[in-house]
Amino acid sequence: MAATAIAVPASAQVAGIATADTSVAIARSKALGAGYQSISTQYASFAQQIQQKRKEINDINTQLDTNKDKELTQAELDVAIKAKSPLLTQIDTKQKEINQLQDPIIKAQLYTVEQIALKYEAAQQAVITAKKINVILAPDAFVWAPDAVDVTSAITAELDKAIPVANTTPPADWRPSRQVAALYQQIQQLFDNAARLQAAQAAAGQQQPAAAPAAPAQQPDSR
Repeated sequence: MAATAIAVPASAQVAGIATADTSVAIARSKALGAGYQSISTQYASFAQQIQQKRKEINDINTQLDTNKDKELTQAELDVAIKAKSPLLTQIDTKQKEINQLQDPIIKAQLYTVEQIALKYEAAQQAVITAKKINVILAPDAFVWAPDAVDVTSAITAELDKAIPVANTTPPADWRPSRQVAALYQQIQQLFDNAARLQAAQAAAGQQQPAAAPAAPAQQPDSR
């Protein structure tokens, strides 16, 4: 995912009051982009297997779609469950296989996020000192604020200096904290939202040939 796909306002602050979004700052960092790309390359074969198994699940769902309207409803699932369809067992098996393939990818991504998150407080403090900020609030604390209040980009710039490259290989016994897991989910949601937006823009561009096409984006394959 290109970092520019996650937009934030120009970084500055007004009257000593600022706002920053931790997940956006980390998502836009060079270390995360490079780390996710490295993970994508390392586990390319896993990603291909995941895509294949998802296709196989979709093919099975098509068989369960009894009215062939290309939408598997709960009612159709209930019929299959009541009939103890072996197709459901096949889906369950393939989903477990997908989960096993995803585990090392997600673990590597979580570890990458943690490496950057450990530098966040110092990066934030550097911005506070440089801009003479008295208070930093979460973005949702404001009903309205000028773009100049947001210092997220400034924190990203400090992160880029503090950790240009992140380690993507966790120790064998490493486990993420709840805080890192929550931060990871927020970052993944940002990537998901950006991907959907760019897909919608691309579709709109195809419908209206005169419009400029949206820039393509690559999402880390983790789910």
